[in-house]
Amino acid sequence: MNELEIDALVEKAVLGDNEALADLFSHYKSQLRRMIAFRMDQNLKGRVDPSDVLQEAFLDLVERLPAFKDKGMSFFVWLRLVTHERLLRVHRQHLNTQKRDARREVGFQKGIDVTSISLAAHLLGEFSSVEGKAIRAEKSARLHTILDKMQPDDREIIALRIFEGLSNMEIAEVLGLTKQTTSKRFLSAITKLKTELEDVSGF
Repeated sequence: MNELEIDALVEKAVLGDNEALADLFSHYKSQLRRMIAFRMDQNLKGRVDPSDVLQEAFLDLVERLPAFKDKGMSFFVWLRLVTHERLLRVHRQHLNTQKRDARREVGFQKGIDVTSISLAAHLLGEFSSVEGKAIRAEKSARLHTILDKMQPDDREIIALRIFEGLSNMEIAEVLGLTKQTTSKRFLSAITKLKTELEDVSGF
């Protein structure tokens, strides 16, 4: 689907064409699922089905669509925002309903950068089955130290570009930066991260 076709569907959807809205959602579903897979806390996987999150996000989309034009953003960036907000509500729901200490388990503690948690989890994923818990814990601590030294926007740029697959233009819109600034910061951030990871055995 090219940009002209997407723009035409957006116009129809805003005018109340639910079939056009469904087509748009279907077109972006794989990207949204990729975002959910990255942003969902590891401890919720297996308990929360990404398809359920997407279904609830679509219902949110239908309800909030009349306000889209007032948001001043592209349709995909707005759709991603709506889906991300639904995922955050899913996390809050589990925090409030778990009988045990779900706040510690889910990893949404106050003051902890969720993007940093997701980056660390995905970067460490390759070591889950081939290394012992002690070695993995040591690498996790090293990795969190490295990520914590980065600027929050730089962590986001890496997450959005590599793990969500957004373009520089889309990332710039999400973060309120220029496309040129986004490109420069990505190259700088990923170079620094690679350099730091060279000192961690196994990376």
